Amino acid sequence: MTKRSRTFLLVVVRAAAALVAVVLVVAGFWSSWGTAQHVMLSKGRDHGRLTVTSCAADVCTGPFVPTGGSAPHAHVTIPDSVAARRGDRLPVVLKPGTDDAVRSGLAGLLYAWLPLAGALLLASLLVAGGLRMPRTAWVVGLLGAAAMASAFIAL
Repeated sequence: MTKRSRTFLLVVVRAAAALVAVVLVVAGFWSSWGTAQHVMLSKGRDHGRLTVTSCAADVCTGPFVPTGGSAPHAHVTIPDSVAARRGDRLPVVLKPGTDDAVRSGLAGLLYAWLPLAGALLLASLLVAGGLRMPRTAWVVGLLGAAAMASAFIAL
């Protein structure tokens, strides 16, 4: 193999690693944004407290009492992984036009960005191994790990 072909192969491998790392981070952002938009851009949405009364399968349900001028809802659902246990009162934001709730506050914000944190952890491996950028990989990986840890602590 000539020096020129080795150089070309190295460039192709690094470009592929960079592409996969970027796709991972973009996919993590896109996955997170579906929930995070309701927490971050909550102006004009129904805010209130959800009292968890029952949990089954993957969701918990309960009545919603608004903090603003909106109407209360008797049956609102929230993912089971976000709800703690029966009787807990959680601050939530309702998705527009539905009875689906998203946990609000710092805990809800950190939980919403959890897929991006996981993507950052995975991308750090590609940055370290494929791109040969260990310092950048450590920063990316530690950001992802810190976001994950803080989300689980906050919940």
